[in-house]
Amino acid sequence: MRPLTCPACGARVFFDNLDCPCGAAVAYLPDADVFALLGDGDGAADGPAEGAAPAAPCANREAASCNWAADAPGALCRSCAMTVVFPDLSVGENRALWVRTEAAKRRVLRGLGRWGWFTLADPGPRPEFHMLSEDTASGETRVMMGHLSGAITINVTEADPAERVARREAFDEPYRTVAGHFRHEIGHFLFERLAAEPGFSDAFRALFGDERADYGEALAAHHANGAPPDWAARHVSAYASAHPHEDWAESFAHVLHLWAILGGFVGEGLSAPCLPHPDYDPYAAEDGAEVIQAAGELCISLNAINRAMGIGDLYPFVLSETAREKLVFAHSWLRAGPGAG
Repeated sequence: MRPLTCPACGARVFFDNLDCPCGAAVAYLPDADVFALLGDGDGAADGPAEGAAPAAPCANREAASCNWAADAPGALCRSCAMTVVFPDLSVGENRALWVRTEAAKRRVLRGLGRWGWFTLADPGPRPEFHMLSEDTASGETRVMMGHLSGAITINVTEADPAERVARREAFDEPYRTVAGHFRHEIGHFLFERLAAEPGFSDAFRALFGDERADYGEALAAHHANGAPPDWAARHVSAYASAHPHEDWAESFAHVLHLWAILGGFVGEGLSAPCLPHPDYDPYAAEDGAEVIQAAGELCISLNAINRAMGIGDLYPFVLSETAREKLVFAHSWLRAGPGAG
């Protein structure tokens, strides 16, 4: 992703910033992928610059540190409006965990927006996010993350880094983040939209298998027996081997991972031999295999840097040819944009 700048002074402003060091209050415009000066709700802009149209703040600007612009004063931004169920914000650390979870959602939506998904140009339905916590007023409760009929449940408890690392180790997973959960579950949501597009289902089944196979039985068998010994030859992760639906959601998520890594690298003005040219934009690229190859080579170097600092790999995966083919398929439909089929 390209760096963002302050509309008042031109200085670098990071994606989650509410203010620029110059004193200007800013709001992110998701369709333009730029910051605008924040308005106060009556047409006046905060900060030293003049002449630019002020942006209306999201109604969650104070409550959730949301820096996105709303379509009208007093309204929620596009990202916050998708959340319809909240944890009990009066209990424990739930408010702080919810704020971190919403921040991860905005970052994921920015990447999807590069292909037009969930933007003003997208006429299709949006997911409804149910943000739940295991910490409730009546005691601890179990929260199952997942997607069902347009509703995506996210466990905000995993916004606690210590808790998330503990679960990653308990489940023997090489990677587990809140952004990763969003990418996976949105993959399930968009599968239902893409399945209505001509040609998608037949091509999907030829590559991933028949998603009409009993999902409950497949998951039960996976949890009882684990992944097959040769799962890495066909899937991006062990969990992807459980069922075609999970294979799709994991492949979808890895497209968003790799494009975000390469897009962030190029956006920072960095260069590497793996890039086809210095101004390469993976989100504009037509050839998904080319992006995957470049991102894979870059990740080898970035993993080496992480290891030098004694921390885990940035991208701890090795992609087989079959797994790459599935990522290319997912990218082709993502890049086509909403309703392009």
